[in-house]
Amino acid sequence: MDATSRLAAWLNDHPQQMSNVVDYNATTDSLFHFDLTKNNAELSPALVNDTPKFSHWVNKKLADNHCRYGIGGYMELRTIYDSREQFDAIDEPRRLHLGVDIWSDAGTTVYTPLHGKIHSLKDNANFGDYGPTIIIGHDLDGLMLYSLYGHLSRESLTGLSVGMPVKSGQQIATFGSAEVNGNWPPHLHFQLMLDMEGRAGDYFGACKLSEKERYLQNIPDPGLLLNFACAINA
Repeated sequence: MDATSRLAAWLNDHPQQMSNVVDYNATTDSLFHFDLTKNNAELSPALVNDTPKFSHWVNKKLADNHCRYGIGGYMELRTIYDSREQFDAIDEPRRLHLGVDIWSDAGTTVYTPLHGKIHSLKDNANFGDYGPTIIIGHDLDGLMLYSLYGHLSRESLTGLSVGMPVKSGQQIATFGSAEVNGNWPPHLHFQLMLDMEGRAGDYFGACKLSEKERYLQNIPDPGLLLNFACAINA
């Protein structure tokens, strides 16, 4: 049984314990799916490598389509990492995205979807990295799950400490601006792991395509917790 199947089985038995990760009403809030693969001809290097232009492109897509959030990314083979050195490797680059990105304004509120405790936090301040990051551990009746929140505001790390309990639906962070979030258009990288593999404050947000099957055993589909409706362009 892969990671998604194991988590889905637990959530099916405990739906009342889940809360939204961002403010979202399926009746009134529309979602736009961002395709960040080679299939999107709009993603030129000139656009992706210029954060203000990239941000404008994201915001215009949302505004033109009357969408509150942009979404997408789980197991998506992306081209936008070509200019980000931390995704490179000698034998094969890391281009397969392991989380879900939620695109919206800086300052957007982030909540934890399940009860848990702060596992670790860190400002991954390198260019193209996560920026401020929070990881929460959730003990789901013996199934350990870890949720990662990346590209946050620096203020999000204030007042938190390792081992601090958090409740489902509790505000834990806000989206960071490009100046602090790793130089990306404002968004949340939301990712789930069953095993942190000894890491703290960070976990790979992208892997090599050749490693996909291995990571599918550890990285559940975050959509199980987001519970979003279909995007208007899905």
